[in-house]
Amino acid sequence: MFKGSIPALITPFLNGRIDEDAFERLVDWQIREGSTGAVPVGTTGESPTVMHEEHKRIIEICVEIAKRRVPVIAGAGSNSTLEAISYAQHAKHVGADAVLVVMPYYNKPTQEGLFRHINAINESVDIPIVLYNVPSRTVSDMQVETMARCAKLKNVIGVKDATADMARASQQRQECGKDFLLLSGEDATALGFNAHGGSGCISVTANVAPRLCALLQNASLAGDFKTALSYQDYLMPLHKALFLETNPGPVKYACAKLGFGDGSARLPLAPISNATRLAIDAAMEFAELLPPNLS
Repeated sequence: MFKGSIPALITPFLNGRIDEDAFERLVDWQIREGSTGAVPVGTTGESPTVMHEEHKRIIEICVEIAKRRVPVIAGAGSNSTLEAISYAQHAKHVGADAVLVVMPYYNKPTQEGLFRHINAINESVDIPIVLYNVPSRTVSDMQVETMARCAKLKNVIGVKDATADMARASQQRQECGKDFLLLSGEDATALGFNAHGGSGCISVTANVAPRLCALLQNASLAGDFKTALSYQDYLMPLHKALFLETNPGPVKYACAKLGFGDGSARLPLAPISNATRLAIDAAMEFAELLPPNLS
């Protein structure tokens, strides 16, 4: 159910407020271009800076527009376990198919604390849980042994692994079982991740190039790595450009070029530099990305 190219959706803004029309069009376009899922209000969706009611509204819109055409994995993470439970319960209530739960940030919990955090969510709401391990942002790095404990919980089905450590995929597959869902959270290494047993990517780049990302994932999951590599060659400059500065600043600029939002991110993220804009322009031109037909 959860595989292939799954965009970690931006939250488009217009004059500082959520541009609901642009978000609706973005979700629909993603599905029509071949994306196989949608993740609202993750890191790329600016979960740290959207207000609580905005967070919930974004998920509601995504579920409404997706119309069960693809699964919605709703961002439901927090460094407060009680808040994460509340977000997960809301996601379940409005019809999301699963929740994405980031490792608690700032608190610096122990491995036992990470397990108890996930277990508390698991016991509080009956919805599939995808762990989100991104230590470069959270400091908290769920080790393979702790993940194996979580994999035994009723609702925990897999992980979005944003460590960019290829060995982790094989280690997690071995310790958590072959049915444990492995999704990459790092675009540039997603192709290699699939070779280690991954089933797809929760992707930043797919916001801008959904069809190319879907074709890459479809080819690699079919075992056609030669074809997948040809798509990777088109996408690699874009993967690089979109992370020249802190995500989601660059990808929001790129999405604005395609008609989704005004390109702004909320403080404390500053506007991206002119040099980064030029790099993104060149990468989009190289990948032959034209404004979509939104009619």
